[in-house]
Amino acid sequence: MLMSLTASHKNASFDLLEQLSSQVDVTSMLARVTDATAAVKGGILVSTCNRFELYVDVDDQHPDALADAVEAATDAIAEQCEVPAEALSSTWHVTTKQDTAEHLFSVASGLESVVVGEGEIAGQVRRSLEHARGAGTTTSDLERLFQHASTTSRGVKNRTPLGQAGRSIVRLSLELAASRVTDWSTARVLLVGTGAYAGASLAALRDRGVTDVSVYSGSGRGAEFAASHSIRHVDPDGLHTAIASSDVIITCTVSEDYVLNAELLQRARIEFALSHSQAHVHEALHRDETPGCPVNHDAYQLVIDLGLPRNVDPDVGDVYGVELLDLETIRIHAPLEELQATDTARTIVRAAARNFTRAAAEESLSPAVVALRRRAHVVLNEEIARVQRGDPDGTAAAALRHMMGRLLHKPTSRAREFARSGEHDRYLDALSVLFDLDVDIPSDAAPEQTSA
Repeated sequence: MLMSLTASHKNASFDLLEQLSSQVDVTSMLARVTDATAAVKGGILVSTCNRFELYVDVDDQHPDALADAVEAATDAIAEQCEVPAEALSSTWHVTTKQDTAEHLFSVASGLESVVVGEGEIAGQVRRSLEHARGAGTTTSDLERLFQHASTTSRGVKNRTPLGQAGRSIVRLSLELAASRVTDWSTARVLLVGTGAYAGASLAALRDRGVTDVSVYSGSGRGAEFAASHSIRHVDPDGLHTAIASSDVIITCTVSEDYVLNAELLQRARIEFALSHSQAHVHEALHRDETPGCPVNHDAYQLVIDLGLPRNVDPDVGDVYGVELLDLETIRIHAPLEELQATDTARTIVRAAARNFTRAAAEESLSPAVVALRRRAHVVLNEEIARVQRGDPDGTAAAALRHMMGRLLHKPTSRAREFARSGEHDRYLDALSVLFDLDVDIPSDAAPEQTSA
Protein backbone atom coordinates (compact mmCIF):
# COMPACT_ATOMS: atom_id res chain seq x y z
CA MET A 1 0.00 0.00 0.00
CA LEU A 2 1.22 3.48 -0.83
CA MET A 3 1.13 6.07 1.94
CA SER A 4 2.33 9.63 2.42
CA LEU A 5 3.19 11.67 5.50
CA THR A 6 3.09 15.41 4.84
CA ALA A 7 4.18 18.50 6.73
CA SER A 8 3.71 21.56 4.56
CA HIS A 9 3.01 25.29 4.67
CA LYS A 10 -0.66 24.32 5.02
CA ASN A 11 -0.39 22.38 8.27
CA ALA A 12 3.07 23.05 9.76
CA SER A 13 4.76 26.07 11.26
CA PHE A 14 7.61 27.70 9.40
CA ASP A 15 9.94 26.89 12.30
CA LEU A 16 9.10 23.18 12.12
CA LEU A 17 9.63 23.09 8.35
CA GLU A 18 12.93 24.88 8.80
CA GLN A 19 14.06 22.41 11.43
CA LEU A 20 13.11 19.43 9.28
CA SER A 21 14.85 20.71 6.16
CA SER A 22 17.98 21.89 7.96
CA GLN A 23 18.76 18.42 9.27
CA VAL A 24 17.85 16.38 6.23
CA ASP A 25 20.40 13.98 4.80
CA VAL A 26 18.28 12.20 2.22
CA THR A 27 20.27 8.98 2.04
CA SER A 28 20.58 8.64 5.80
CA MET A 29 16.95 9.60 6.37
CA LEU A 30 15.61 7.05 3.89
CA ALA A 31 17.86 4.35 5.32
CA ARG A 32 16.57 5.06 8.83
CA VAL A 33 12.95 4.91 7.74
CA THR A 34 13.21 1.75 5.63
CA ASP A 35 15.29 -0.05 8.26
CA ALA A 36 13.00 0.94 11.13
CA THR A 37 10.35 -1.72 10.50
CA ALA A 38 9.57 -4.61 8.19
CA ALA A 39 6.28 -2.86 7.45
CA VAL A 40 8.13 -0.37 5.24
CA LYS A 41 9.29 -1.80 1.91
CA GLY A 42 10.61 1.48 0.48
CA GLY A 43 10.45 5.25 0.71
CA ILE A 44 10.98 8.50 -1.18
CA LEU A 45 11.49 11.86 0.53
CA VAL A 46 10.33 15.16 -0.99
CA SER A 47 11.90 18.03 0.94
CA THR A 48 11.50 21.61 -0.31
CA CYS A 49 11.32 25.04 1.26
CA ASN A 50 7.62 24.67 1.99
CA ARG A 51 7.09 20.95 2.46
CA PHE A 52 8.56 17.81 3.96
CA GLU A 53 6.88 14.68 2.63
CA LEU A 54 7.66 11.00 2.96
CA TYR A 55 6.12 8.55 0.50
CA VAL A 56 6.19 4.98 1.74
CA ASP A 57 5.46 1.59 0.21
CA VAL A 58 3.86 -0.29 3.11
CA ASP A 59 3.90 -4.09 3.29
CA ASP A 60 0.23 -4.71 3.97
CA GLN A 61 0.91 -8.34 4.89
CA HIS A 62 2.68 -7.12 8.01
CA PRO A 63 0.51 -7.04 11.17
CA ASP A 64 -0.77 -3.51 11.89
CA ALA A 65 1.27 -2.37 8.91
CA LEU A 66 -0.11 1.15 8.55
CA ALA A 67 0.16 2.16 12.20
CA ASP A 68 3.56 0.50 12.49
CA ALA A 69 4.88 2.32 9.40
CA VAL A 70 3.62 5.72 10.60
CA GLU A 71 5.11 5.27 14.07
CA ALA A 72 8.45 3.96 12.83
CA ALA A 73 8.83 6.68 10.20
CA THR A 74 7.86 9.39 12.67
CA ASP A 75 10.36 8.18 15.26
CA ALA A 76 13.17 7.88 12.70
CA ILE A 77 12.57 11.39 11.32
CA ALA A 78 12.17 12.90 14.79
CA GLU A 79 15.47 11.41 15.92
CA GLN A 80 17.47 12.58 12.91
CA CYS A 81 15.88 16.03 12.72
CA GLU A 82 15.95 16.51 16.48
CA VAL A 83 12.28 17.39 16.78
CA PRO A 84 9.75 15.91 19.22
CA ALA A 85 7.94 12.91 17.76
CA GLU A 86 4.73 14.32 19.23
CA ALA A 87 5.14 17.48 17.15
CA LEU A 88 5.36 15.42 13.99
CA SER A 89 2.51 13.11 14.92
CA SER A 90 0.19 16.06 15.54
CA THR A 91 1.25 17.70 12.28
CA TRP A 92 1.28 14.89 9.72
CA HIS A 93 -1.35 14.83 7.03
CA VAL A 94 -1.57 11.11 6.23
CA THR A 95 -2.92 9.70 2.96
CA THR A 96 -3.18 6.16 1.60
CA LYS A 97 -3.91 4.46 -1.72
CA GLN A 98 -5.66 6.72 -4.27
CA ASP A 99 -5.47 9.75 -1.97
CA THR A 100 -1.68 9.39 -1.94
CA ALA A 101 -1.56 9.40 -5.74
CA GLU A 102 -3.87 12.41 -5.98
CA HIS A 103 -1.83 14.30 -3.39
CA LEU A 104 1.54 13.70 -5.09
CA PHE A 105 0.11 14.49 -8.53
CA SER A 106 -1.24 17.76 -7.11
CA VAL A 107 2.11 18.57 -5.52
CA ALA A 108 4.06 17.84 -8.71
CA SER A 109 1.62 19.99 -10.71
CA GLY A 110 2.14 22.97 -8.39
CA LEU A 111 -1.42 22.87 -7.05
CA GLU A 112 -0.30 22.56 -3.42
CA SER A 113 2.43 25.20 -3.54
CA VAL A 114 2.40 28.56 -1.78
CA VAL A 115 2.18 30.06 -5.24
CA VAL A 116 -0.22 27.83 -7.15
CA GLY A 117 1.31 26.72 -10.42
CA GLU A 118 4.95 27.31 -9.49
CA GLY A 119 7.30 25.53 -11.87
CA GLU A 120 10.17 24.47 -9.62
CA ILE A 121 8.33 21.73 -7.74
CA ALA A 122 8.06 19.32 -10.70
CA GLY A 123 11.85 19.18 -10.94
CA GLN A 124 12.16 18.73 -7.19
CA VAL A 125 9.80 15.74 -7.31
CA ARG A 126 11.86 14.16 -10.10
CA ARG A 127 15.09 14.70 -8.16
CA SER A 128 13.50 13.12 -5.09
CA LEU A 129 12.96 9.94 -7.08
CA GLU A 130 16.57 10.04 -8.28
CA HIS A 131 17.84 10.44 -4.71
CA ALA A 132 15.79 7.45 -3.57
CA ARG A 133 17.17 5.39 -6.43
CA GLY A 134 20.65 6.31 -5.31
CA ALA A 135 19.78 5.31 -1.75
CA GLY A 136 18.30 2.04 -2.96
CA THR A 137 14.91 2.67 -1.31
CA THR A 138 12.53 2.72 -4.27
CA THR A 139 10.07 -0.03 -5.12
CA SER A 140 8.22 -0.77 -8.34
CA ASP A 141 5.05 0.85 -6.94
CA LEU A 142 6.90 4.00 -5.83
CA GLU A 143 8.63 4.21 -9.21
CA ARG A 144 5.27 4.04 -10.97
CA LEU A 145 3.76 6.61 -8.61
CA PHE A 146 6.49 9.20 -9.20
CA GLN A 147 6.71 8.60 -12.92
CA HIS A 148 2.96 9.12 -13.22
CA ALA A 149 3.34 12.28 -11.12
CA SER A 150 5.76 13.72 -13.68
CA THR A 151 3.46 12.78 -16.54
CA THR A 152 0.50 14.40 -14.79
CA SER A 153 2.39 17.62 -14.08
CA ARG A 154 3.28 17.91 -17.76
CA GLY A 155 -0.37 17.38 -18.65
CA VAL A 156 -1.44 20.16 -16.30
CA LYS A 157 1.25 22.45 -17.66
CA ASN A 158 0.32 21.81 -21.28
CA ARG A 159 -3.46 21.85 -20.90
CA THR A 160 -4.12 24.66 -18.43
CA PRO A 161 -3.16 28.32 -17.95
CA LEU A 162 -0.93 27.25 -15.05
CA GLY A 163 1.73 26.20 -17.55
CA GLN A 164 1.82 29.68 -19.03
CA ALA A 165 1.83 31.67 -15.80
CA GLY A 166 5.50 31.19 -14.96
CA ARG A 167 4.72 32.00 -11.33
CA SER A 168 7.07 30.91 -8.60
CA ILE A 169 8.28 31.78 -5.13
CA VAL A 170 11.08 33.79 -6.75
CA ARG A 171 8.78 35.78 -8.99
CA LEU A 172 6.29 36.39 -6.22
CA SER A 173 9.05 37.74 -3.99
CA LEU A 174 10.02 40.20 -6.73
CA GLU A 175 6.39 41.21 -7.17
CA LEU A 176 6.15 41.92 -3.46
CA ALA A 177 9.37 43.94 -3.75
CA ALA A 178 8.12 45.95 -6.74
CA SER A 179 6.80 48.78 -4.56
CA ARG A 180 10.25 49.12 -2.94
CA VAL A 181 12.31 49.06 -6.12
CA THR A 182 11.12 51.82 -8.42
CA ASP A 183 13.43 51.08 -11.36
CA TRP A 184 14.71 47.54 -11.74
CA SER A 185 16.82 48.49 -14.75
CA THR A 186 19.16 50.52 -12.53
CA ALA A 187 19.11 48.19 -9.52
CA ARG A 188 22.33 46.53 -8.41
CA VAL A 189 21.64 42.96 -7.30
CA LEU A 190 23.82 40.52 -5.40
CA LEU A 191 22.97 36.82 -5.50
CA VAL A 192 24.37 34.83 -2.61
CA GLY A 193 24.36 31.15 -3.51
CA THR A 194 24.15 28.98 -6.59
CA GLY A 195 21.40 26.65 -5.40
CA ALA A 196 18.12 25.64 -6.98
CA TYR A 197 16.63 29.13 -6.80
CA ALA A 198 19.68 31.01 -8.08
CA GLY A 199 19.03 30.35 -11.76
CA ALA A 200 15.31 31.04 -11.33
CA SER A 201 16.11 34.27 -9.49
CA LEU A 202 18.41 35.43 -12.26
CA ALA A 203 15.83 34.65 -14.94
CA ALA A 204 13.12 36.52 -13.02
CA LEU A 205 15.44 39.51 -12.48
CA ARG A 206 16.29 39.69 -16.17
CA ASP A 207 12.59 39.57 -17.03
CA ARG A 208 12.24 42.73 -14.95
CA GLY A 209 15.07 44.45 -16.81
CA VAL A 210 17.87 43.98 -14.27
CA THR A 211 21.32 44.03 -15.90
CA ASP A 212 23.66 44.64 -12.96
CA VAL A 213 23.91 41.26 -11.20
CA SER A 214 26.79 39.65 -9.35
CA VAL A 215 27.05 36.34 -7.52
CA TYR A 216 28.91 35.12 -4.46
CA SER A 217 29.09 31.55 -3.21
CA GLY A 218 30.80 30.29 -0.09
CA SER A 219 30.96 26.83 -1.67
CA GLY A 220 33.36 27.98 -4.38
CA ARG A 221 30.90 27.42 -7.23
CA GLY A 222 30.30 31.12 -7.79
CA ALA A 223 32.87 31.57 -10.56
CA GLU A 224 31.43 28.72 -12.61
CA PHE A 225 27.87 29.97 -12.10
CA ALA A 226 28.88 33.51 -13.06
CA ALA A 227 30.64 32.36 -16.21
CA SER A 228 27.75 30.18 -17.35
CA HIS A 229 25.22 32.99 -16.78
CA SER A 230 27.35 35.92 -17.97
CA ILE A 231 27.29 37.84 -14.69
CA ARG A 232 30.03 39.10 -12.38
CA HIS A 233 31.64 36.86 -9.80
CA VAL A 234 32.39 38.20 -6.32
CA ASP A 235 35.35 36.65 -4.54
CA PRO A 236 35.67 36.62 -0.72
CA ASP A 237 37.82 39.77 -0.72
CA GLY A 238 35.12 41.70 -2.55
CA LEU A 239 32.14 40.42 -0.58
CA HIS A 240 31.85 43.40 1.81
CA THR A 241 31.92 45.85 -1.06
CA ALA A 242 29.29 43.88 -2.94
CA ILE A 243 27.01 43.71 0.12
CA ALA A 244 27.26 47.42 0.86
CA SER A 245 26.85 48.60 -2.72
CA SER A 246 23.89 46.41 -3.70
CA ASP A 247 20.34 47.67 -3.75
CA VAL A 248 18.94 44.14 -3.55
CA ILE A 249 20.53 41.07 -1.96
CA ILE A 250 18.97 37.68 -2.71
CA THR A 251 20.17 34.68 -0.74
CA CYS A 252 19.44 31.18 -2.01
CA THR A 253 21.93 28.76 -0.49
CA VAL A 254 21.59 25.38 1.22
CA SER A 255 23.86 26.49 4.06
CA GLU A 256 22.72 25.57 7.55
CA ASP A 257 24.38 28.72 8.94
CA TYR A 258 23.44 32.35 8.37
CA VAL A 259 25.27 33.85 5.39
CA LEU A 260 24.19 37.37 6.34
CA ASN A 261 23.49 38.99 9.69
CA ALA A 262 23.24 42.55 11.04
CA GLU A 263 26.87 42.69 12.17
CA LEU A 264 28.21 41.60 8.78
CA LEU A 265 25.94 44.03 6.94
CA GLN A 266 26.91 47.00 9.09
CA ARG A 267 30.60 46.14 8.94
CA ALA A 268 30.37 45.93 5.16
CA ARG A 269 28.71 49.36 5.04
CA ILE A 270 31.37 50.91 7.26
CA GLU A 271 34.25 49.43 5.26
CA PHE A 272 32.64 50.57 2.05
CA ALA A 273 32.17 54.07 3.46
CA LEU A 274 35.80 54.20 4.64
CA SER A 275 37.04 53.20 1.23
CA HIS A 276 34.99 56.03 -0.31
CA SER A 277 36.12 58.60 2.27
CA GLN A 278 32.63 59.58 3.36
CA ALA A 279 32.73 62.40 5.86
CA HIS A 280 30.23 60.97 8.34
CA VAL A 281 32.03 57.67 8.99
CA HIS A 282 33.35 58.82 12.35
CA GLU A 283 29.88 59.74 13.54
CA ALA A 284 28.45 56.38 12.50
CA LEU A 285 31.24 54.44 14.19
CA HIS A 286 30.51 56.06 17.55
CA ARG A 287 26.69 56.27 17.50
CA ASP A 288 26.17 53.78 20.34
CA GLU A 289 22.57 54.73 20.89
CA THR A 290 21.60 53.69 17.34
CA PRO A 291 23.63 50.58 16.58
CA GLY A 292 21.60 49.77 13.48
CA CYS A 293 22.16 53.15 11.81
CA PRO A 294 24.13 52.76 8.56
CA VAL A 295 26.89 55.00 7.33
CA ASN A 296 24.73 56.33 4.53
CA HIS A 297 21.47 57.72 5.96
CA ASP A 298 19.88 57.67 2.48
CA ALA A 299 20.72 54.02 1.86
CA TYR A 300 17.87 51.59 1.26
CA GLN A 301 18.46 47.89 0.79
CA LEU A 302 16.08 45.04 0.18
CA VAL A 303 17.18 41.61 1.37
CA ILE A 304 15.23 38.63 0.00
CA ASP A 305 15.92 35.37 1.83
CA LEU A 306 14.84 32.33 -0.21
CA GLY A 307 16.70 29.84 1.95
CA LEU A 308 15.30 27.13 4.15
CA PRO A 309 16.76 26.93 6.66
CA ARG A 310 16.99 30.70 6.75
CA ASN A 311 20.07 32.17 5.09
CA VAL A 312 19.62 35.54 6.77
CA ASP A 313 19.54 36.27 10.49
CA PRO A 314 16.23 38.01 11.31
CA ASP A 315 18.25 40.78 13.02
CA VAL A 316 19.06 42.10 9.54
CA GLY A 317 15.51 43.46 9.48
CA ASP A 318 16.40 45.72 12.40
CA VAL A 319 19.22 47.43 10.53
CA TYR A 320 18.38 50.99 9.54
CA GLY A 321 17.37 51.27 5.89
CA VAL A 322 16.98 47.50 5.36
CA GLU A 323 13.81 45.59 4.60
CA LEU A 324 13.93 41.81 4.96
CA LEU A 325 11.62 39.63 2.92
CA ASP A 326 11.82 35.93 3.80
CA LEU A 327 9.85 32.83 2.87
CA GLU A 328 7.50 33.19 5.81
CA THR A 329 6.60 36.73 4.75
CA ILE A 330 6.18 35.64 1.14
CA ARG A 331 3.88 32.84 2.24
CA ILE A 332 1.71 35.22 4.26
CA HIS A 333 1.34 37.65 1.38
CA ALA A 334 0.89 35.09 -1.40
CA PRO A 335 -2.21 36.11 -3.36
CA LEU A 336 -3.62 32.61 -3.31
CA GLU A 337 -7.13 33.51 -4.45
CA GLU A 338 -5.75 35.16 -7.56
CA LEU A 339 -3.56 32.17 -8.29
CA GLN A 340 -6.00 29.34 -7.58
CA ALA A 341 -5.72 26.42 -9.97
CA THR A 342 -8.31 26.07 -12.67
CA ASP A 343 -11.03 23.44 -12.46
CA THR A 344 -9.41 21.79 -15.46
CA ALA A 345 -6.14 21.27 -13.58
CA ARG A 346 -7.90 19.68 -10.62
CA THR A 347 -9.90 17.46 -12.94
CA ILE A 348 -6.75 16.26 -14.69
CA VAL A 349 -5.14 15.37 -11.37
CA ARG A 350 -8.18 13.50 -10.05
CA ALA A 351 -8.57 11.53 -13.28
CA ALA A 352 -4.86 10.66 -13.30
CA ALA A 353 -5.05 9.41 -9.70
CA ARG A 354 -8.11 7.26 -10.48
CA ASN A 355 -6.44 5.78 -13.54
CA PHE A 356 -3.25 5.10 -11.61
CA THR A 357 -5.15 3.28 -8.86
CA ARG A 358 -7.29 1.32 -11.29
CA ALA A 359 -4.25 0.22 -13.28
CA ALA A 360 -2.56 -0.92 -10.08
CA ALA A 361 -5.70 -2.83 -9.09
CA GLU A 362 -5.90 -4.54 -12.48
CA GLU A 363 -2.29 -5.59 -12.21
CA SER A 364 -2.97 -6.98 -8.73
CA LEU A 365 -5.25 -9.69 -10.19
CA SER A 366 -2.71 -10.58 -12.85
CA PRO A 367 -1.38 -13.54 -10.80
CA ALA A 368 -4.90 -14.93 -10.69
CA VAL A 369 -5.37 -14.54 -14.44
CA VAL A 370 -1.97 -16.11 -15.09
CA ALA A 371 -2.87 -19.07 -12.86
CA LEU A 372 -6.17 -19.52 -14.67
CA ARG A 373 -4.53 -19.42 -18.09
CA ARG A 374 -1.83 -21.84 -16.96
CA ARG A 375 -4.46 -24.33 -15.73
CA ALA A 376 -6.45 -23.87 -18.95
CA HIS A 377 -3.41 -24.53 -21.13
CA VAL A 378 -2.60 -27.70 -19.21
CA VAL A 379 -6.11 -28.98 -19.98
CA LEU A 380 -5.85 -27.75 -23.57
CA ASN A 381 -2.56 -29.54 -24.20
CA GLU A 382 -3.95 -32.73 -22.69
CA GLU A 383 -6.93 -32.61 -25.05
CA ILE A 384 -4.78 -31.82 -28.09
CA ALA A 385 -2.55 -34.78 -27.26
CA ARG A 386 -5.65 -37.02 -26.93
CA VAL A 387 -7.04 -36.12 -30.41
CA GLN A 388 -3.71 -35.73 -32.15
CA ARG A 389 -3.68 -39.25 -33.72
CA GLY A 390 -7.01 -38.69 -35.44
CA ASP A 391 -6.22 -35.13 -36.45
CA PRO A 392 -3.44 -35.35 -39.08
CA ASP A 393 -4.04 -31.83 -40.46
CA GLY A 394 -4.39 -30.16 -37.02
CA THR A 395 -7.97 -29.02 -37.60
CA ALA A 396 -9.23 -30.32 -34.28
CA ALA A 397 -6.26 -28.85 -32.39
CA ALA A 398 -6.88 -25.43 -33.97
CA ALA A 399 -10.55 -25.64 -33.04
CA LEU A 400 -9.68 -26.51 -29.45
CA ARG A 401 -7.28 -23.54 -29.20
CA HIS A 402 -9.92 -21.22 -30.65
CA MET A 403 -12.52 -22.49 -28.22
CA MET A 404 -10.17 -22.10 -25.24
CA GLY A 405 -9.39 -18.53 -26.30
CA ARG A 406 -13.08 -17.71 -26.35
CA LEU A 407 -13.66 -19.36 -23.00
CA LEU A 408 -10.83 -17.39 -21.37
CA HIS A 409 -11.84 -14.03 -22.82
CA LYS A 410 -14.74 -13.43 -20.42
CA PRO A 411 -12.89 -14.45 -17.20
CA THR A 412 -9.94 -12.28 -18.21
CA SER A 413 -12.02 -9.17 -18.91
CA ARG A 414 -14.10 -9.79 -15.79
CA ALA A 415 -10.88 -9.80 -13.76
CA ARG A 416 -10.28 -6.18 -14.75
CA GLU A 417 -13.84 -5.24 -13.88
CA PHE A 418 -13.71 -6.91 -10.47
CA ALA A 419 -10.33 -5.33 -9.75
CA ARG A 420 -11.57 -1.83 -10.62
CA SER A 421 -14.56 -2.21 -8.31
CA GLY A 422 -12.46 -3.68 -5.49
CA GLU A 423 -14.25 -7.05 -5.59
CA HIS A 424 -11.09 -9.13 -5.64
CA ASP A 425 -12.46 -11.68 -3.21
CA ARG A 426 -15.43 -12.55 -5.43
CA TYR A 427 -13.14 -13.28 -8.35
CA LEU A 428 -10.71 -15.32 -6.27
CA ASP A 429 -13.57 -17.27 -4.66
CA ALA A 430 -14.90 -18.13 -8.13
CA LEU A 431 -11.52 -19.46 -9.21
CA SER A 432 -11.30 -21.54 -6.06
CA VAL A 433 -14.81 -23.02 -6.44
CA LEU A 434 -14.76 -23.60 -10.19
CA PHE A 435 -11.12 -24.50 -10.85
CA ASP A 436 -9.70 -25.38 -7.41
CA LEU A 437 -7.24 -22.48 -7.79
CA ASP A 438 -6.10 -20.64 -4.66
CA VAL A 439 -4.18 -17.46 -5.48
CA ASP A 440 -2.81 -14.98 -2.93
CA ILE A 441 -2.70 -11.27 -3.81
CA PRO A 442 -1.79 -8.25 -1.61
CA SER A 443 -4.72 -7.30 0.61
CA ASP A 444 -4.20 -3.61 -0.22
CA ALA A 445 -4.91 -4.21 -3.91
CA ALA A 446 -8.51 -3.07 -3.84
CA PRO A 447 -8.94 0.60 -4.79
CA GLU A 448 -10.80 2.97 -2.53
CA GLN A 449 -14.37 3.61 -3.58
CA THR A 450 -14.54 7.19 -4.77
CA SER A 451 -17.03 9.05 -6.87
CA ALA A 452 -16.08 9.65 -10.47
